[in-house]
Amino acid sequence: MSHPKWRDFRVYARLADGNIRAVHPPAPRLAGILIPAFSPRRRGDLGIGDTLAMRQWIDWAADHGVGFIQLLPIHENGADESPYSSISSTALDPIYLTLDEPSIPWLKAADFRRAAASLGAAMDSHMVDYTAVRRVKRNLLELAWSTFDEATEDLVAEFAGFRDEERDWLEDYALFRFLMERNGEHLRWDQWPEECRTADKARALLETLRHRDAAAVDYRLGFFAFVQWLCFRQWRGVRAHADSRRVKLMGDVPIGISWHSCDVFFQREEFHTDWCGGSPPEGMGQSDPFFQQWGQNWGIPLYRWDHMQANGFRWWKTRIRRLTEIFGIFRLDHILGFYRIYAFPWLPEHNASFVGLSHEQAAARTGGRLPRWFLRPDDTPENKAANRADGDVRLRAIIEAAGGAEIIAEDLGWVPEYVRPHLEELGIAGFRIPHWDCNDHGHPTPGRFFPENSFATYSTHDHDPVCGIWRGCLGAIQRHNENPGHESDWQAHGARNTLRILSEFADIPIPGNGVWPPFTEGIRLRLIKSLFDSNSRYATLMITSLFGMNDRINHPGTSGPANWRFRLPWTLEEIMADSRTSEICRKLAAVISVTRRHPQG
Repeated sequence: MSHPKWRDFRVYARLADGNIRAVHPPAPRLAGILIPAFSPRRRGDLGIGDTLAMRQWIDWAADHGVGFIQLLPIHENGADESPYSSISSTALDPIYLTLDEPSIPWLKAADFRRAAASLGAAMDSHMVDYTAVRRVKRNLLELAWSTFDEATEDLVAEFAGFRDEERDWLEDYALFRFLMERNGEHLRWDQWPEECRTADKARALLETLRHRDAAAVDYRLGFFAFVQWLCFRQWRGVRAHADSRRVKLMGDVPIGISWHSCDVFFQREEFHTDWCGGSPPEGMGQSDPFFQQWGQNWGIPLYRWDHMQANGFRWWKTRIRRLTEIFGIFRLDHILGFYRIYAFPWLPEHNASFVGLSHEQAAARTGGRLPRWFLRPDDTPENKAANRADGDVRLRAIIEAAGGAEIIAEDLGWVPEYVRPHLEELGIAGFRIPHWDCNDHGHPTPGRFFPENSFATYSTHDHDPVCGIWRGCLGAIQRHNENPGHESDWQAHGARNTLRILSEFADIPIPGNGVWPPFTEGIRLRLIKSLFDSNSRYATLMITSLFGMNDRINHPGTSGPANWRFRLPWTLEEIMADSRTSEICRKLAAVISVTRRHPQG
């Protein structure tokens, strides 16, 4: 008898009709913490979180019953330092490397001391100084490569094996980084000299340069491969350590890849480079005039889904398989993009020239094309059915590539009614944000009614932490009381409504006199317990929510100086030595225990 294949279980039952069916075993309910890889602080780091700091947080998680640590993407950032616009779907960002004597034993202690001293104020800055950190780490990596012949034979052999095993992506990546360096670290490959603007021309140029000076060319290609070897070596070690402590690492898969990426350069046939994905105008107050009129243009090229399907979704499957070497859980960003996506027929650098134009004026600049849903909108039952069918084929390919890894879908925003039932059918967990998940009368869904296969959280990296939400609402109410006006009326009404919903969800007494309480320790604990007490399989807090901080990780639709730069103000050692913060950790462990979310039961 042949049995159906199931992704994450192998338990079968005989039904009344005599047939064998796979059934779900009880799934563990886990508590998680979202902490971006750039945010941890440890003694001796180089101004940013690194793999050693992540190991420390894994130990902390294991000691406190935290079942998983959620990260943002760790692939190599582009010029804007956003983890959601990486220059490669595979290459990891060397900025997270631990660079010390144990990790690079052929360098001298003085080399690391000089590097740390050269960071100056960036070493202890309250936000990541990417320019300074990249400069110092790059210099150390260049030194390590130039003296690699002093490394042990085992390490040299390991690196050679890595280059051979990862050849299918590593050679193109190294060439892309070589061309970036040759063109002043400029990512706009469409503006590179004509001699290297296409994959074929780039490879031909490489051979020409090799004929002139093979040693120099191979040295630079070797450097970029060497850096990736260190990255994969360290992150695979982090995964092994997490497995040994029974803590899961949760990764993140952006819906797009940067237009200025290695993937698009070498695999142009997989992308529509003349269309950029984004989101439509939301009909809400926005400060950015382009966002108000047209929406958000993310600058990611659209996928040629028809081409991808014809080749068995090769690019996607490779991307997911590489990711699951490190992560046992991963989040699919903007899951709606697998069904349909809003698209712009121009790159983001041209956004400003379209502000204030009518549709007719905009179409005159684009050859008649205007922003639209791609392939089709959800405006008819037929289109909805077609979009659902498209999403089904694409997501089943992701599930196949994921193997046993668990998949979370970021299904927030204006979600078509067919999406969540379809995700449930596929066994993919969707998000539940309590103060957004309300019925038609404006009351929150009680946590006990959240779907079992769901991911509950108060905030993502694009939102205020729950403490910031509460305090922000109190601030809006206070500003309205001090200066009533049309705009403040609307803001105060929304703030009171948000506080009411959070209070209902967490069973916090709602004041009868209209004066809302400040964000207290009691309120913090009630909010955490209510979230963890929900029926959702996964429940997570941002690290800022855990410690009652207001700091924001990212402001969507902006390129502000604080985006993606948040650092914790303390090392983990300092957190556990301080009576207030260590007590917060102790209480978290207690809540995890009482809500039965401990990974070991």
